[in-house]
Amino acid sequence: MKNFITFFLSVLCFTAWAMLSSCGQQIPPTGGPRDSIPPKLVSANPGLRTLNFKGNKIVLTFDEYIGVERPFEKLVISPTPKKFPEAIGKLKEVTVKLKDTLEENTTYTIDFQDAIKDINENNPIKEFSYTFSTGSYIDTGFLVGRVINAENGRPDSTLIAILQRDLSDSAVAKQTPRYYTRLKGDGSFAFKYIKPGIYNLFALKDVDGMKKYDQSSEMIGFLKRPIVIGKDTAFTLFAFKTEDEEKPKPKPVAKPEVKKNEDKRIKFSYSIESNRHDILTPIKITSDAPFKKLDTSKIRLVNKEFKPIVKYKISTDTSNKQLIIDVPWTENTEYKLILEKEFVFDTLDNRQMKTDTITFTSKKESEYGSLDIRIENLDTSNHPILLIKKDDRIFFQLPLKEIRTKIKLFRPDEYQMAILYDSNNNGKWDTGNYWKKLQPELIIPRKQNLTIRSNWDNEVKIDLK
Repeated sequence: MKNFITFFLSVLCFTAWAMLSSCGQQIPPTGGPRDSIPPKLVSANPGLRTLNFKGNKIVLTFDEYIGVERPFEKLVISPTPKKFPEAIGKLKEVTVKLKDTLEENTTYTIDFQDAIKDINENNPIKEFSYTFSTGSYIDTGFLVGRVINAENGRPDSTLIAILQRDLSDSAVAKQTPRYYTRLKGDGSFAFKYIKPGIYNLFALKDVDGMKKYDQSSEMIGFLKRPIVIGKDTAFTLFAFKTEDEEKPKPKPVAKPEVKKNEDKRIKFSYSIESNRHDILTPIKITSDAPFKKLDTSKIRLVNKEFKPIVKYKISTDTSNKQLIIDVPWTENTEYKLILEKEFVFDTLDNRQMKTDTITFTSKKESEYGSLDIRIENLDTSNHPILLIKKDDRIFFQLPLKEIRTKIKLFRPDEYQMAILYDSNNNGKWDTGNYWKKLQPELIIPRKQNLTIRSNWDNEVKIDLK
């Protein structure tokens, strides 16, 4: 009993000591919700929309500590100055120092976009701008629009929209534009507070930052006529890249020095997957280097009893790296592709070192789905072509000449659809040319995807209106 009382008192003392010790500890706060509120403008000196502006410095004060992120890249000054202003963020102020001589009776806008952010959480002020005038009024001209990549029908926010006051064709290549603005994520743009007048409107992929169409690698979009600010209000531009008329010839590849005991086996990749082959496509054998010598008599296709298949065609692609064996396949049938020794040499003198036999089976028709395409409001004068794409590559295309088309076998998968308006009726998309005033052909993507299920009658309705 005495031992128990001693043990109990010891436990009681230890517990009391632990409680007293914990009273002096600082427990960190669990924290509250993350600050997601962007800074707010408290004052501007001179004030917003100031008239008869004469100074060269603007001070913007906010309600919290801020910074200016990549001002030379993000800020847009309209009209475009010869000397870019300096924008510095310090504590709660943004100071803009103008380095260019301002024009008389002109409305200027400094568009900060999302460059101004708070220090703690990097919350940006979106679409913030400062406007002033050196005259007695603020210009009220505006223009909105959208830029679409003509080749895929999607917006491209890396382009800019520009307004050129000089209406000569060469001005877009030689002169800095009067106004420019960057595109939003959906490809839209907006010009505000611009002087009414006649301008040429362009979209441009500004590769070198000069805001001029002075490189063949740059995309451009243009209108057929000048626009009138004060009358015209909205346009859509279709941007494209002009194909080089004279493509540079590839430089000859130096023949590598052959080392003793070097592996000279040619390396192939095959379109046959897991010993199964698609009955809708030819066999494709792809080499790392172009073919130099090809003996098609050493390529044989046979059935499982080694009886030769007679009806097939062998060809190569334009790169001369791919061998194409086109066969009218029979479903669920075993085949053997025999590639004899030295049937091919490539430009590096690699070769087929021994005879290979590739055994595979063609797929069953039940592994495919049928496709029933129904077209509403079909106008064949526009030469529409249905493009079915997989991973941004054209998988299948169909000129739309009938309101209904049935395809017996189609590979199961998830596809995207688009309509090409093939104005010159040559079966493919053609780009434009600004100097020839030639607009690109239009590709309009469809919102709905196409899902093909195997062993199923799949239907799709497309309203071209």
